Amino acid sequence: MTDAAFLADPTPAEAADAVREADDRTVALYGACELAYDGRATSTLPAGRRHVLRKPDGTLLAHAATGHQPANWLAPGASLTVSVEDDELLLRGERDGETLDCRFTRIHHVSLLPLDDADAEVSGTEEDLRERVLADPDLVSEGFRPLATERDTAAGPVDVYGEDADGTRVVVELKRRRVGPDAASQLDRYVDALERDLHADADVRGVLVAPSVTDRARQLLAEAGHDFVPLTP
Repeated sequence: MTDAAFLADPTPAEAADAVREADDRTVALYGACELAYDGRATSTLPAGRRHVLRKPDGTLLAHAATGHQPANWLAPGASLTVSVEDDELLLRGERDGETLDCRFTRIHHVSLLPLDDADAEVSGTEEDLRERVLADPDLVSEGFRPLATERDTAAGPVDVYGEDADGTRVVVELKRRRVGPDAASQLDRYVDALERDLHADADVRGVLVAPSVTDRARQLLAEAGHDFVPLTP
C-alpha cells in the first residue's frame, strides 16, 4: 500500500507535484482558495479558507465551514488538470460539460491519504430513504424540487420525480443497498420512458441514490449521463 504523505506550507509547485503523484491516494488540500463552477448552473465563491478533496475515482469536493454538503463538487469520473499560474495552484476538474476550478492563492497543508473502501451494513428501508430525500431535496442536487413520488411511466413508477435548479426534469431511483448494473439500466429505462411521455425537447436526467454502487454500475451511469448520489436511509 502506498504510504500517507503530508506537506506543511508547500509552494504551489510542490503542492502541484504532490497532487500529480497521488496515484491511488485521496488528496486533501487546505488553504486560501476561490471556486468557480460552470455546468448545469454557474457559481463562484471568493477566496476563503477551503478544504478540497480529490478522490482516486475522480470525485472532487470543495468544503466550506458548515453543512454536510460540499460548497461545490464534481461526481466520480471527473478528470483533473493541475497547473501553477502566477504563483497560484489551479486544480480544474472536468466531467460531462461541467468544470470546477479551485484556485489556491495560499496552501497551508496537503495530505496524500490511502483510504479503504467499505460497504456499510444498512438496516433502513427505501421508504426511509425517500423520506430523507423529500425532507432535504438538496441531498439529490442543489436546488432540486420534488414534484411527485411513484410517478407512473411506461417502464414503471418513478420513486421521486422533480426538477433541478435549471428546470431539467429529474428521475430519482432509490436503493437501500449497494447496487450493480441492473439498477443503472433500470434508471435509464425510466429516463427514456419519461422522455417519451414529455414533449420532444424536454431534458430529463437520472439520479441513482444508494449507499454505494459497483464500478460497472458507476461506469454505466456515467456513459448515460446520469448521476450517483451516495446516501443511506
